[in-house]
Amino acid sequence: MARRLDVGSVRRGWARAGRGLLAAGMLAALTACVPGTAQEVAMGNQYAQQIEQQLPMVRDLEVVRYINVLGDSIARVVDDRSLTWRFNVVDQSEINAFAVPGGHIYVNRGLIERTTTMSELAGVIGHEIAHVTQRHSMKQMAAAQRANIGLNVGCILAPSVCQGAAGTGVSVLAQAGFAKFSRDDETDADKYGVTYVTRSGIDPRGMPSMFRILLRERERNPSGVEAWFASHPVEESRIRTAEDEIAKIDPVVIRSLTRDTRSFQNFKTRLASLPRTPAPTRR
Repeated sequence: MARRLDVGSVRRGWARAGRGLLAAGMLAALTACVPGTAQEVAMGNQYAQQIEQQLPMVRDLEVVRYINVLGDSIARVVDDRSLTWRFNVVDQSEINAFAVPGGHIYVNRGLIERTTTMSELAGVIGHEIAHVTQRHSMKQMAAAQRANIGLNVGCILAPSVCQGAAGTGVSVLAQAGFAKFSRDDETDADKYGVTYVTRSGIDPRGMPSMFRILLRERERNPSGVEAWFASHPVEESRIRTAEDEIAKIDPVVIRSLTRDTRSFQNFKTRLASLPRTPAPTRR
C-alpha cells in the first residue's frame, strides 16, 4: 500500500535541518513581506527533500525523463526567475498534484492513470506551475503572518499534501479561513495555466477536460479524489471559467496546438507496467 506523507516526521526534519533556513523565511513573513526568490527556493528545496523521503516516488528513468520533458516545455516559456524546475511522479493511487515553492511539481500516479490525452496532464502541470510563478504559497505565508495566525509552514507550502495526510486533521484553509483566498488562487492558476500550455504549443482544452474527469471520479469514487478536492475545489463554474479563457484564443491558434502524442501514450503504458514503489523506510 502506498504510504501517505508523515507530516509529523516532516516537521521534525525541518527542526533538525532547517531551523536557520525557516527562520529567515519566517522573518520576512513576520514583517509582512513576501519572502524573496532565494528564500523561497531554499525553503522549497528543504521541504521537497522531506517529501521525497516520506512519499514513494517513481524512479524509473523513462517515466522521470518524460514528465520532466513535458513540464520543462511549459515552464521554460513562462518562468521569468530562472528557477530550476523538477517534476516528479508520486507512486500513489489517489488523484492529486501539488507544487512546492521554488519549482518542485508533484503529480500522483493515480492522476496520470485517469488522463486520456497529453493535454489533460499538461493542463494539470500548467496549473501547478502557475502556483509557483504567481508565488501563491509565499503570499499566503505573508498574509497569514499579517493576520497573526500561527499556521504550519509546510501546509502553506503545499496544502494538498497536508489535506491528504491520513490522521493529521491538518487543513490550512480551515485553520486560516482563507477559503476565498484559495479559490482566488485556484482561479488565477487556471487562467495562467491556460496561457502557459497554449504558449508551449499544447491544446488548453485539456484542462477543462481533466476537470470533468475529476468530477466524474468524485461521483464514482469520492475517497480517491478527496485530497485533490480538498485543495483544488472543482465545480462547473470553474470549468466555465477555464473555457471562457480558452474562448479568448483565436480558433486558428487552437486548431494548431497539440492535443495528444504517441510519446505520451507510451509514457502511460510504461508507467502502468511498473510495480508499485515500496514505501520509504521510516527514519
